[in-house]
Amino acid sequence: QSFKGTLDAMAVGVGLDHRPDARIGHGPAHALQVVTQRVSMNSGLYRTWHEGRGWRKTEAILTPAEHAITRCRLDKPYKLPAISRTDATLHFMKRGFYIIMAAQFFSSLADQALFVAAVQLLKADGAPAWQQAALVPLFALFYVVLAPFVGAFADALPKGRVMLLSNGIKIAGCLMMLFGTHPLMSYAVVGLGAAAYSPAKYGILTELLPASQLVKANGWIEGLTIASIILGVLLGGQLVGVRLSSMLLGFDFPFVDTGVDTPAEAAVSALILVYLLAAWFNTRIPDTGVEMRPMPRRLISLLPDFWICNTRLWRDRLGQITLATTTLFWGALGNLKAIVLVWAAAALSYDVTQASALVGVVAVGTAVGALVASLKMKLDRATTVIPLGIGMGLLVLLLNIITNVWVAAPFFVFLGALGGFLVVPMNALLQHRGHNLMGAGRSIAVQNFNEQA
Repeated sequence: QSFKGTLDAMAVGVGLDHRPDARIGHGPAHALQVVTQRVSMNSGLYRTWHEGRGWRKTEAILTPAEHAITRCRLDKPYKLPAISRTDATLHFMKRGFYIIMAAQFFSSLADQALFVAAVQLLKADGAPAWQQAALVPLFALFYVVLAPFVGAFADALPKGRVMLLSNGIKIAGCLMMLFGTHPLMSYAVVGLGAAAYSPAKYGILTELLPASQLVKANGWIEGLTIASIILGVLLGGQLVGVRLSSMLLGFDFPFVDTGVDTPAEAAVSALILVYLLAAWFNTRIPDTGVEMRPMPRRLISLLPDFWICNTRLWRDRLGQITLATTTLFWGALGNLKAIVLVWAAAALSYDVTQASALVGVVAVGTAVGALVASLKMKLDRATTVIPLGIGMGLLVLLLNIITNVWVAAPFFVFLGALGGFLVVPMNALLQHRGHNLMGAGRSIAVQNFNEQA
């Protein structure tokens, strides 16, 4: 290879040092990165003319189907094909993101429906009422206890594989319910799978998507999660109901005694299939190409590592703002659910069933606000939504003067929408800062620890 001058040689060296985007897999789009890079060196500022006569050297490693994209004569002006590198990258990211959304939806759907089935199991066994109330804190227990380990685990393996293994743990918890293990212990195992799943499902967003897309991605994830919560409770109620449970119990396998004899057990069996569907989507999640951080041999060393990560995020200016906002938001939202139940009984004379419908209205508003934030907000303006949190606190005071359900329903929709619009940009900014400071999995584990504790 001969060069026209020193500047030409220097430009070629810089050009060849550019690495292909790891988020683009093998195929036409991958080869196009090399082709586009060489063309830009030919026609850029230094005009290295890194070429030769005849076909491009990249053709030797391309399949026949890929020649349609990269083939051109070098003695003619090169025009980029219809698909550009940016288009190919966005197509890859969209495909991977849609798969993540599908996996998250079905896994969260089964989680919520399983809660209803677990409650039904406890009722069928004549368990005391406190055990039903203990299901939720037991599910969240591992978010706190195993936070130092699940974050590092999510950073040690490809996120899709972590999500697959986590769904496997959830299936194991369901099987424990079917084989006679106490529902509290079985549901806690499902919570273990959820605790391992969370750092991977949010952490992969920072690996798969550019920072400019994080707000939009979080909006869709949050909106879809809330939808799965609402639909999951409805699904669980239908599965343990008389109509669907009788149909499920009517299935029989010759020469096999499944041991599924109650509506709750039939519901758990059906939800295993939903978890398997989510696991299948997990197998389709593309590898982001991000370098893994192996787990240390001495797991106890992860405890001081987690403390360092937690301290680092709290000391970072943007990290502390976003972490404090999301922690206070979810804590306040949890208390708001209890407040709505008590308020509805006092102001509207509602029973628990009717009051829970108002909690669902808040969730619908939150989903709407999350989707609007995904369309309107940018990451560099995320901190501008903080005053909405103050507004939410002031709006809650208005509950003291609301005594009509036709006023209460749109009020709760608006209140939930403000919350969704607030939390989505904050989550996106927190993920971005955490990914830069310590790694995606560890940062989400720190966030879960602070929010659940």
